[in-house]
Amino acid sequence: MKKIIITIDGYSSCGKSTLARQLAGKLNYIFIDSGAMYRAITLYFLRNHINWNNRKKVTEALKNINLEFVYNPHTLKSDMYLNNENVESLIRDMLVSENVSNVSTIKKVREFAVAQQRKMGEKKGIVMDGRDIGTTVFPNAELKIFMIADTAVRVERRFKELYEKDPNITLEEIKTNLAMRDYIDSNREVSPLRKADDALVLDNTKLTEVEQLKLALKWAKEKIKETI
Repeated sequence: MKKIIITIDGYSSCGKSTLARQLAGKLNYIFIDSGAMYRAITLYFLRNHINWNNRKKVTEALKNINLEFVYNPHTLKSDMYLNNENVESLIRDMLVSENVSNVSTIKKVREFAVAQQRKMGEKKGIVMDGRDIGTTVFPNAELKIFMIADTAVRVERRFKELYEKDPNITLEEIKTNLAMRDYIDSNREVSPLRKADDALVLDNTKLTEVEQLKLALKWAKEKIKETI
């Protein structure tokens, strides 16, 4: 059966990665979490005190960054590795979340990440989620999904995710962080977050994970049939 490229874009905490991972599993495709790549770059910048407003410093730093996804047999998922170090849990930290949108607006950073993402998709058979995957990275993808959800629902989801790591986190902090990221992602100069004209909108405000997966899988199978 011919393989296709599936892109899943949308706002923070809409469940893009969850759906992408599950959909890839059902189709036996490779799941690529583009957000994890930007988070890993942000972590490197923070650790090494890189001034990301300095274009020269950013260019030099990117030369020292190696990113790859490594399958974890214990979790049955692929973890993000930064220079041979598993940073999957570290990149979900609030400090990274507060800075990743600013780092991802940098043209050199996006060029660096997009080049790697396109290379990963050369053989197709991938599901990739992010902000500009269907518009910039793979504008010719066979299936593009744009996910949305009510803000209150997104805040609650993000809160549950972070509370386990930081019991002191508050709903107000999460709400402020999401609002900031939404604004930066939608208004950045390079590859802003927007729905591709041919993307299918998936509003999962009232959908369970099972229901949204069922819908996305239906769309995927229809597109795969069209390409045969």
